[in-house]
Amino acid sequence: MRRAVGYYRHDTATELEPLNQLYSALRLYTNFYQPVMKLVEKTRTGSKVTKRYDKARTPCRRVLESHFTSKRTKGALRQEYAGSTQ
Repeated sequence: MRRAVGYYRHDTATELEPLNQLYSALRLYTNFYQPVMKLVEKTRTGSKVTKRYDKARTPCRRVLESHFTSKRTKGALRQEYAGSTQ
């Protein structure tokens, strides 16, 4: 959030509504469109550290591919994604 809003303190009532609108838009952008590479393995050989990353996917895609997530939750995410693309 600091990248989008900056490091200043925003604590007045007039700043609250625009910040809430920005947060809702950034939440959709971050979860549906911003891919993330997750660290899968980190091995140390002497002083050298080797990191291995998973394929870059969005947080929403990871949830949809998970077998721990219920069908109801997956359906709600798909509907929200469809609504955000229009």
